[in-house]
Amino acid sequence: MKLTELECRAGAPRLGAVELDDLLDALPEWALDGDAITREYRFADYYRTIAFVNALAWIAHQADHHPDLSVHYNRVVVRFGTHDAGGVTLNDLICAARCDALLEHAA
Repeated sequence: MKLTELECRAGAPRLGAVELDDLLDALPEWALDGDAITREYRFADYYRTIAFVNALAWIAHQADHHPDLSVHYNRVVVRFGTHDAGGVTLNDLICAARCDALLEHAA
């Protein structure tokens, strides 16, 4: 089953290092950064950047799982980590995969 097909669950536990490494293989553009995963997305202009941010906000709202965002003219840095779990959970990976899927549908 694909990560995008899974549902976020409240109280998801922090993933162990081996499990996290295995699951990150499915998200090659994402990197572990301390207690979170991050990815930078680049766009042609500000309009496309903000359109992506708005779509991402809708996905985050639907999943009730929200990233930290750093928004710039032509790029967005997305950071998912679960504060309550003290690290990366399956919910973070599900939402990261859904972010990547936004670009697949836009192409």
